[in-house]
Amino acid sequence: MKPSLVLAIDQGTQNVRALLFDPAGNLVGRGHQPIDPYFSRHPGWAEQHPDYFWDNLGQACRLLWQSTGATPDQVMGVTLTTQRGTVVTLDDQGRPLRPAIIWLDQRHADIHGPIPAPWGWLFRALRLEDTVNQFRRNAQANWLAQHEPDNWQRTRKYLLLSGYLTWRLTGQYRDSTACQVGYLPFDYRHHRWAGRRNFKWHLMPVRRNQLPELVRPGDTLGHLTADAARHLGVPAELPLIASASDKACEVLGSGGTAPDVACLSYGTTATINVTNHKYVEPVRLLPPYPSALPGHYSTEVMIYRGYWMVSWFKREFGLREQNIAEEQGIAPEDLFDELVNAVPPGSMGLMLQPYWSPAVRHPGPEAKGAMIGFGDVHTRAHIYRAILEGLAYALREGKERIEKRSGIPITTLRVAGGGARSDAAMQLTADIFGIPAGRAASPETSGLGAAMVAMAALGRYPSVEAAAKGMSRPAQVFEPDPEARQLYEQLYKSVYRPMYRRLAPLYKDIRRITGYPE
Repeated sequence: MKPSLVLAIDQGTQNVRALLFDPAGNLVGRGHQPIDPYFSRHPGWAEQHPDYFWDNLGQACRLLWQSTGATPDQVMGVTLTTQRGTVVTLDDQGRPLRPAIIWLDQRHADIHGPIPAPWGWLFRALRLEDTVNQFRRNAQANWLAQHEPDNWQRTRKYLLLSGYLTWRLTGQYRDSTACQVGYLPFDYRHHRWAGRRNFKWHLMPVRRNQLPELVRPGDTLGHLTADAARHLGVPAELPLIASASDKACEVLGSGGTAPDVACLSYGTTATINVTNHKYVEPVRLLPPYPSALPGHYSTEVMIYRGYWMVSWFKREFGLREQNIAEEQGIAPEDLFDELVNAVPPGSMGLMLQPYWSPAVRHPGPEAKGAMIGFGDVHTRAHIYRAILEGLAYALREGKERIEKRSGIPITTLRVAGGGARSDAAMQLTADIFGIPAGRAASPETSGLGAAMVAMAALGRYPSVEAAAKGMSRPAQVFEPDPEARQLYEQLYKSVYRPMYRRLAPLYKDIRRITGYPE
């Protein structure tokens, strides 16, 4: 039988999945391996050993082959999608010098001196010096050079996790252009490393020879080495096809191939993304990220740690539901949906703004989470619903910003991520946005998006757009409820939108008095 399957490896923050897809987009095998997202040697640090990711990738593949009737000789190619912004440093033998710095890490570099002229003059004139200095603080390479200078001197390759796993799989220092999301000297407009005169080389100590060779989504990164093939349980020399970062692949797997389709992700980070062939910055100097669709951009508004408070609520206040679900053998989401549905839309005036973590530009580095309107009628169910509503309000605000910047109205929503499993969350999303919200048909949208790119590259479809059409499934659509929509419209415009502007002076006072956040 001629090989026809694609093995898509999805290395996320909390698990790694090995997924087998056929050309019709059917998931024919799945290996799911939970992982510890990080360990922390100091407050605010988030690190993980690179070999830990590699070992668990192999375990996910072993679980895959135990769970499917498909055989390794049916695999015609492999593709890889990973979490964004996690960096690995390697010595001249390709060995990790230290733990990987995970994207959740909160350490900051020190700022020494002004930005060199003429760039420094320009940024001061444009009042963008604070934004650029925030980039300097957040760049992991700056922290490494300042605090671990010996390790930095020994760093021969500075890679994202996608580049590191590509090295382990193929022996090649290569990576996809669509994986380059982070504090790197990357030209987001042209999808290549920045030119030698670009200002980003002045903001960090990274050298061009420390970075991998870049290829477009759909190009071949290399072929599996014999050791890597054994690790994955597949034949050697299979091609490793470049795809994109997990968010970019999730957008493609959810059906986001046009600028009038917005893809929401209710995950560890909550996002709204639109795919466009034009370069559209959602906020000035915050670039659109490379799309999994070759030559396209993914304009994104992100709520950092968006679904973090949902997990926080379940941990702090949801033990009862989790215990009952375990006893009855049902999904905890069903019981949490009961909590949401026990409360009317609008949570009886309880309003929440989900800025748990500081932002570079929007809404601002001093922003904090806020809840207003609390009264003695409110219960934990009201709090839980207000959390979900607050996230949807914030993402709707992102939708409007993208529409304003692109000039194209968004008419369709696709929703993915763990939060999309909740019918209650899907319904209130449709009500708050005022347009139908479609739940992604596949629970493995990131892996499916990567597989779409690979299927086109391996000749099963003439283009990635054709693969997306041929491998997608109709979404379950939630229509807005007219009465709830009207209520949410008033709350959004009259309460949520003015909320940050009126609280911002208090946030600044909190920051001035306590020093938090830095």
